[in-house]
Amino acid sequence: MYLIVGLGNPGKQYEHTRHNVGFDCIDFISSRYNIPVNRTKFKGMYGEGFVENEKVILLKPLTYMNLSGESVKEIMDFYKINSENIIVIYDDVSLDVGRIRIRNKGSAGGHNGIKNIIYNLNTDVFPRIKVGVGQPTEELVSFVLGKFSKDERENLNKIIQISSDAVEAIVKDGINEAMNRYNGFILG
Repeated sequence: MYLIVGLGNPGKQYEHTRHNVGFDCIDFISSRYNIPVNRTKFKGMYGEGFVENEKVILLKPLTYMNLSGESVKEIMDFYKINSENIIVIYDDVSLDVGRIRIRNKGSAGGHNGIKNIIYNLNTDVFPRIKVGVGQPTEELVSFVLGKFSKDERENLNKIIQISSDAVEAIVKDGINEAMNRYNGFILG
């Protein structure tokens, strides 16, 4: 069983912002695999289904970004999911829009949602898919809570689909195969 977590902030004012690309990815995966994310528990919205004949749980924490780990920890403990089977999808300001980077472990890199997950799980060993949202052109908080331009949104929609492909690759073929296939991928 895999837990697939998309990071973001709840509320209309945060929909489709740079900081909510994790939620956008979960919405895409939910639609692609017909897994409704409509149950509320574990401080989040979640749904259960299958990706490549593997049971998965899709989760959108409702704790706000900086406390995402609380939701992840609750559902992980309830379903007894190993940290190596938790895939976290989130925004990365060090990557251009249209790029993703997959890692199987590592530091938070300044991302408060990941920092809180590492703190709550007491490990940094869990797969993650970083979705590029571009370099800040203004103060960081304003930038990540801002919307994408029309051109950026077109590229982002394509990379959200690629991120879903990467999730499928992790589930089906393992993290190393997914990293080999998708790291360095650039829309073009």
